[in-house]
Amino acid sequence: MQSLLSERSRVFEHADPYAVSGYVNQHVGSHCLRLPAHGRPEASLNHRKFSSLDLCRISYGASVRVTSPALESIYHLQILLRGHCLWRGPGQEHYLAPGELLLINPDDPVDLTYTEDCEKFILKIPTTLLESICAEQRWQHPRQGVRFVENRYRLEELEGFVNLLGMVCQEAEASERLPRIEDHYQQIVASKLLTLMKTNVSRECLASPLLSFERIDDYIERNLKQDIDIEELARQARMSLRSLYALFERHARSTPRQYIRQRKLERIHACLADPSCHVRNVTELALDYGFLHLGRFAESYRQHFGELPSDTFKRRG
Repeated sequence: MQSLLSERSRVFEHADPYAVSGYVNQHVGSHCLRLPAHGRPEASLNHRKFSSLDLCRISYGASVRVTSPALESIYHLQILLRGHCLWRGPGQEHYLAPGELLLINPDDPVDLTYTEDCEKFILKIPTTLLESICAEQRWQHPRQGVRFVENRYRLEELEGFVNLLGMVCQEAEASERLPRIEDHYQQIVASKLLTLMKTNVSRECLASPLLSFERIDDYIERNLKQDIDIEELARQARMSLRSLYALFERHARSTPRQYIRQRKLERIHACLADPSCHVRNVTELALDYGFLHLGRFAESYRQHFGELPSDTFKRRG
């Protein structure tokens, strides 16, 4: 993995770790650095900008702890090159060894402790890049964004990925930079990530020739908490509004809006009736599914299920 940024990209060598941390905050991602109480560690950093990606190779020269509440609009892909790293997540922790990869989502808290001999490679990826790939391929994901549902991998599990990163680093260090080539490479990197790793993205496209009501229904089911726009639903299905309404009339004997409202009410009813489903109160659940007028919601619920939502909730015990 020596091909992941050479000395040509050196920004700091034998430097103050806080100076390196300040540079990382500016270019790679906001964080807080904690150094050991004693000693004078020396940090090193290589860095290149590559289209909308940032490539970084870093070592702090001490057992440091890096924390951040969340990365917000970026993903961090971190590959451990040397030493070890303790990752702490909600209710769990894991020691990363050389050759392991950690992928941090934008809303994941960061809590990492590195050994003194630790060196890592970081790839910073903007959320907009992965979303643009999904839009271009017409892949589906929840509106809150693309998320990696597994965050740790051995590099040998990701066929060809390290070699791809090596080529990206070589292009980033080339004497003549070609923006169009860089754009192509970043698209390939993002597509590889979405293909090789487990995410909340469905690569089964609504717009395929085998389009059916069941697949549109599945899209609605996965986005019930969202405000599903009917025109956007028609665009996703690559059909006119008229055709969409005809499809719903054939299969559901209702309009798309009526059908979505019915599915939302059914989901709420199931949650209220299920003791294992965590519900604090009826109002909060109704608001979660977009029912802002609580009086109308209660009346619609009563018409569908023959009782008020509060009665269903009380009966669960």
